[in-house]
Amino acid sequence: MIKTINVKKSFGTLEVLKGIDLHIKKGEIVSIVGASGAGKTTLLQIIGTLSRPDIGDVFINDVNISSLSQVEISRFRNQNIGFVFQFHHLLPEFTALENVCIPAFISKKNKKEAEARAREILDFLNLSGRLEHKPSELSGGEQQRVAVARALINSPAVILADEPSGNLDSKNKEELHNLFFSLREKFNQTFAIVTHDESLANLSDRIIRMKDGLIE
Repeated sequence: MIKTINVKKSFGTLEVLKGIDLHIKKGEIVSIVGASGAGKTTLLQIIGTLSRPDIGDVFINDVNISSLSQVEISRFRNQNIGFVFQFHHLLPEFTALENVCIPAFISKKNKKEAEARAREILDFLNLSGRLEHKPSELSGGEQQRVAVARALINSPAVILADEPSGNLDSKNKEELHNLFFSLREKFNQTFAIVTHDESLANLSDRIIRMKDGLIE
């Protein structure tokens, strides 16, 4: 499902990734852990096509995304990858329903189809009573679930999460962690999660530990 071969990345003279070989199977939930500066987020951004490696190849579903043009990468990302970030990045002027629909509109789905799919996902996430609420009217846990719904709207094969529970209290953290496994059971998606949360890491199918730009 996800494979990287000798991925290297530098920023100026700082070598952040020093040759990453990684394989994540379809339907697997993997946590990527390590100290700050280990290269975790950079690796996730490269897997997610938000950044290009200086050297190496990245494959998702047997597609070598390193060889795609910028337009092709944008289309591939929209159709195949969902993102969940620590800071929800919800647009404050839009309702929960509208925020979730945005990636579907980008992929040219019609409004009726997009809203029906968004309502289905938000209902699955126990947010059916919050569709018309704006982010400022939602709790932190609700905002994060809206962000998860947005990541799911185009039925991506891969969900990438960067410190998804970093701003949540203990109760909402546990609910979010359990949610990932419920989503895997329902949609058979593959998850790569960068986290400092040991409880989430220990729930994962596999832990990948990074240190100084390498996998230990």
